[in-house]
Amino acid sequence: MTLIKPAPSDAAPAAGLATSNDDLLGETPLPTPQALRQQLPLSAELRQRVAAQREAVKAILDGRDQRLLVVVGPCSIHDPQAAREYAENLSVLARQVEDKLLLVMRVYVEKPRTTVGWKGLAYDPHLDGSDDMAFGLAASRALMRDVVALGLPVATELLQPMVAGYLDDLLAWTAIGARTTESQVHRELASGLAAAVGFKNATDGGIQVAIDAIQAAAHGHRYPGLSASGQPILRHTPGNPHTHVVLRGGHGEPNYQVEHVAATRRALEAADLVPRLMVDCSHANSRKDHRRQSEVLLDVLDQRLAGETALCGVMLESQLFEGRQPLKPGAMRRGVSVTDACIGWETTEHLLSLAAERLR
Repeated sequence: MTLIKPAPSDAAPAAGLATSNDDLLGETPLPTPQALRQQLPLSAELRQRVAAQREAVKAILDGRDQRLLVVVGPCSIHDPQAAREYAENLSVLARQVEDKLLLVMRVYVEKPRTTVGWKGLAYDPHLDGSDDMAFGLAASRALMRDVVALGLPVATELLQPMVAGYLDDLLAWTAIGARTTESQVHRELASGLAAAVGFKNATDGGIQVAIDAIQAAAHGHRYPGLSASGQPILRHTPGNPHTHVVLRGGHGEPNYQVEHVAATRRALEAADLVPRLMVDCSHANSRKDHRRQSEVLLDVLDQRLAGETALCGVMLESQLFEGRQPLKPGAMRRGVSVTDACIGWETTEHLLSLAAERLR
């Protein structure tokens, strides 16, 4: 790491005083998005596949496809090889249920932190605090490309806007999290994405910030950014018409039940927005108990079967194996989450097969 030293000055600073914080900062070069895309390119076939996957997601959001959108996969990716094994399993299941469900794999490589902690594969791929982000970005892009090659659409949460340029050409669906839905920067980012975007309700359960975000992202914006080659630019975005609310509960209380969905529908209609929403079966909706995700999913299915057309999707946190484990490099079980606890693959396969059968 190269430390940046303050430039020489003719006037010496007063004793005990610093002229800037530059001597406390460091920089590590990263590849530009353009360079990483050239290193790990998408073939013409995969570009066409991503475009078709995006269109399939948008068709569900538009009501042109009556299938249920299911964003499913690990809470976070920490082991790309285990994630590839999960993707292979999911790709087989996706073909078995594709008449009623569109399965999109969670490939979450950034994790929001309430205070501090591991920030995800893109930031700290070696899980040891070394923050080899150049390697992490490459590992994240390579994994997403492999998932697309298996025929699965890719979903992620975009947390740091500068990371988007490395990955957004692979995405069919994107989340803006509960902590960032209110952020103008993330609303501007969403306005320029080719993928559909789900805005989560606030951590207190309030949905108005998500409704405001949908309205903001639907408009075009001009804001400073970086080009794929790393050049500072004024970015012009067209607006994103394919956004929706994600109900994730708040303050430990769920908001997926009939009365909550009806209230969200009314609020969207009052804002002259198409009522379309997804239910996150985890987080406060499961009261932070991963095993209760099945209860949430079954309730959503009941609402769909009762005629609630606003419910277009669900999200499940799922891994190869159930539960979670502490982050201890060299002493961890394969295929077990290191962030939120997840349901295991056997439960996932059973639930999604059951969901498809009930919807049939």
